[in-house]
Amino acid sequence: MANVKHFRAKCTGCNYCVELAPAFWDMNDTDGKSDLVGSVEKKGVFFLEIQEYEMDLIQECVELCPAKAIKIE
Repeated sequence: MANVKHFRAKCTGCNYCVELAPAFWDMNDTDGKSDLVGSVEKKGVFFLEIQEYEMDLIQECVELCPAKAIKIE
């Protein structure tokens, strides 16, 4: 298992993550930034535990994010 970290404050709302992995990301209508679906927030950072088989898809999101707001640990 791995953890996805989403630094939402850095998000620019480009929508790449939502288009690539809509099961994990959703656009927030209020501020136009992405939300990590099912995540838990701790001090402004959102965390989600993912399975190994989901790593490749999330890694693509990491690589495409122009704001570098997504990390995998």
